[in-house]
Amino acid sequence: MRPRLHRYCARMVGSVIDGEDVLQDALIKAVEAHATAGPVGNPEGWLFRIAHNTALDFLRRKRRLEALRGDAEMDMIVDQLDAVESRQIAATSLRTFMRLPVAQRSSVILMDVLGCSLKEICEVMECSLPAAKAFLHRGRAQLRDIADEPDDAPQAKLSDADRARLGAYVAHFNARDFDAIRAMIADDVRLDLVNKTRMRGKVEVSRYFGNYAKVSDWHLVAGLVEGRPAILVFDPGERDSGPKYFMLLDWSAGQVATIRDFRHAPYVIDGAEYLI
Repeated sequence: MRPRLHRYCARMVGSVIDGEDVLQDALIKAVEAHATAGPVGNPEGWLFRIAHNTALDFLRRKRRLEALRGDAEMDMIVDQLDAVESRQIAATSLRTFMRLPVAQRSSVILMDVLGCSLKEICEVMECSLPAAKAFLHRGRAQLRDIADEPDDAPQAKLSDADRARLGAYVAHFNARDFDAIRAMIADDVRLDLVNKTRMRGKVEVSRYFGNYAKVSDWHLVAGLVEGRPAILVFDPGERDSGPKYFMLLDWSAGQVATIRDFRHAPYVIDGAEYLI
């Protein structure tokens, strides 16, 4: 369920990185609520509803929440999409989804990206069937209009400073010079090995580098993910197939202060905008 829940959260909030944060928050809420929820007849729908509400909370905090309800509900049939258009919507960028009102965004993601039924959409969004049909119809129509617009957004690039310090980290890592990497990290460095474990301090985090030394299924490249400096991780034998996952580093006083590694959450790269 976790990859599907992340796919929904990421498209709702417009970021694969923030989407993982929302997902983790939603799973914590689910664990806390399960004790008093009683029998859960549809665990998948129950989890999606929690994820949906958690995403809305995130958007409220970011002051990006638009109206949850549109104009008067209308009773209309859901138009059937051909296979090509359905694939196009499923591949729509996260940034484009963010241009839809929340209810339209949610309904389109649930049906056209995740393959949910109208009944399931109503359950997750807690809305009527006519409302779900209206949201879906309007969301699809708006995506068609957006698809016709020229894409003139400026392309982001790594700054010279970010390229230099990421480049040094990547070069040492690819050379398996982990002693040099350890010299780059702060004494109180924090590691989030997403979906696996968290560590703190140079002694603990050193074990993390030792684990990478035991395997050979990685090759690091400096780049951008959603406009943020990042390290893209490729399969050495399949570099043309795109990155498998990525890492994020934060720096303090010239040293690596935090590492966020998505090796055990490869689903997060799905839909991400990245550049090398």
